[in-house]
Amino acid sequence: MFLHIGDDVVVLKKDIVAILEINTESSPTTKEFLEIAKDEGFIEYISEKEKGKSYIVTTNKVFLSTISCSTLKKRSDSLLNIFPS
Repeated sequence: MFLHIGDDVVVLKKDIVAILEINTESSPTTKEFLEIAKDEGFIEYISEKEKGKSYIVTTNKVFLSTISCSTLKKRSDSLLNIFPS
């Protein structure tokens, strides 16, 4: 299944490692991870940084999205209801 994470971007749900709120940057470990990801060119900005609400960490990229974590969770859960295993 795919999850729409903003604009015209979708990711495979199985590739999602974590979905983090933008304010998790206050954690030293998370802040360091995101700084390294930025320096290494792994962050893809789906939106302007000022408008970002969440980071979606996948197996090969980190996306900055304007969609909140709770909305992404609802979308993910609704996919499970539409397409049960």
